[in-house]
Amino acid sequence: MTAISINHVSIHAHDLETSAAFYEQLFGMERIPTPTFAFPVAWLRLGRQQLHLFVRSGAQPPQFHHVGLNVDDFDAVYWRAQAQRLRDDSAFFSGVYELPDGSVQMYLRDPAGNLIEVDWPDARTLDPRIREELIQLSATVRQTGDALSATLYLDRRDVASAS
Repeated sequence: MTAISINHVSIHAHDLETSAAFYEQLFGMERIPTPTFAFPVAWLRLGRQQLHLFVRSGAQPPQFHHVGLNVDDFDAVYWRAQAQRLRDDSAFFSGVYELPDGSVQMYLRDPAGNLIEVDWPDARTLDPRIREELIQLSATVRQTGDALSATLYLDRRDVASAS
């Protein structure tokens, strides 16, 4: 038996409506019907997966565990995150990294303090002002061996290995 995909990720919200609106407005997620549970829950469509939000008394988000999201317009998310001061440049030492394969990671916090990683496949396609801010991961941590071919986008590796 093998797991075949991630169905959903479930994270805490302090205020369900505030958190749901955050994901709807910043990432264009869509609320979908949600069963009634013994505590407040909202389900959001994220492509073929789902993000589940829940409110539980006393729950706190972990400091470094995070959800990584692909977006269709990194520039727009970047500028909105800047304007709303959502970025967390301390979680992994920088708010915006370029990985060895040219992909990009930016970290921000949602209204409940959950860490969100926003991913983009190609730094070369970003607004030049954003590219100026990118920190090469290889400039902070030496990359050798398999690390040089690591990628967030497995379809790249699958295409490369098929040729």
